[in-house]
Amino acid sequence: MDLSNLHPAEGSKHSDSFRRGRGHGSGNGKTAGKGHKGQKARSGAPRPGFEGGQMPLYRRIPKRGFTNRNTKEIVGINVSALEVFESGSTVTVETLMEKGIVKNPKDGVKILGNGEFTKKLDVKANAFSASAKEKIEALGGTAEVI
Repeated sequence: MDLSNLHPAEGSKHSDSFRRGRGHGSGNGKTAGKGHKGQKARSGAPRPGFEGGQMPLYRRIPKRGFTNRNTKEIVGINVSALEVFESGSTVTVETLMEKGIVKNPKDGVKILGNGEFTKKLDVKANAFSASAKEKIEALGGTAEVI
């Protein structure tokens, strides 16, 4: 047995799409699954994260820094990784994924200039470093921003 064929035990999962509080015959009448009395049985039950007046965890832990909502996660690939392609071929994000160089392109792929590069390629990526563009064009290839 491995993680790919795990499943819950027979009868352990129940649908959550039935109507509660519709009489004894429905199997979920009277208290409608809320048990007897207590704070959670009543309509004004506290919000998630409420700890009975104690300072909640999300307010006890210090907040540091700032997270920019508009940031992009760019995947960097060195020109030395492009050596797997035949000379004269076109390199796109899709071909990089097919060859296994990029697994998840996230918000884009940037070609960086580190390493040796010896082939003439037409490279189409989201961004290029200055040294990468220089190396690609020095061998007669093209570096096109998509």
